[in-house]
Amino acid sequence: MVTKSEVKYIQSLYQKKNRIEAGVFVVEGPKLVEELLQSSFEIKSVYALADWCKANPQVAATVVSDQELEKLSHHQTPNQVLAVAGQRYGSGQPDFSNRVTLLLDGIQDPGNLGTIIRIADWFGINQIVATEDTVDLYNPKVIQSTMGSFLRVQLWYLPVENLMPQIHVPVYGALLNGQSIMDHPALTEGVLVIGNESKGIRDPLMPYITHAVTIPRIGHAESLNAAVATGIIISHLAGKR
Repeated sequence: MVTKSEVKYIQSLYQKKNRIEAGVFVVEGPKLVEELLQSSFEIKSVYALADWCKANPQVAATVVSDQELEKLSHHQTPNQVLAVAGQRYGSGQPDFSNRVTLLLDGIQDPGNLGTIIRIADWFGINQIVATEDTVDLYNPKVIQSTMGSFLRVQLWYLPVENLMPQIHVPVYGALLNGQSIMDHPALTEGVLVIGNESKGIRDPLMPYITHAVTIPRIGHAESLNAAVATGIIISHLAGKR
């Protein structure tokens, strides 16, 4: 049985400032929780329906009813199990040598960030640097959208304008007036900058971009979703590795 104070505490974690203060986040659903349990993340608590607990006797979980899980959950339809775990970000400074790194400049939509992390994981890119105004990694919608890829991709939130002068590998920027990705050679080392959904890459970062790249438009759409654009660019550049 779950207590009223536990319900109140977990509900509070759906707010960014409370997650930051507590240094924890919530994961929901069998697939994500089971992957989380197999990772090196610190598990604080698990709440699950009796059937899930029976199927996973090795997990120390608090058994809850459907109604209790509904109170704990951020979802309209809760899914069997919920876990609280300690937050973790990239440690030290990212190493840009001999790898491809994504740099996200002010991505605001949680679904976009989660999908970008999932795309990076698919193509073997295991580090992302984000500006400090990029949406919180541990937003529940971000975590859900990653489909578990947040466990394998490190993410740093850094003052990027100070970081850029220290990057000594090619810096690629997704821009409208760049070289077509169809004509570009494979990317084996470098940083790919993806700009904000509506404003693009901000002006202070532009001088550091050494290679402007673009997705050639054939039809009449005015723009592409940030995550979709990221997937297309990576598949043509980093996907050739």
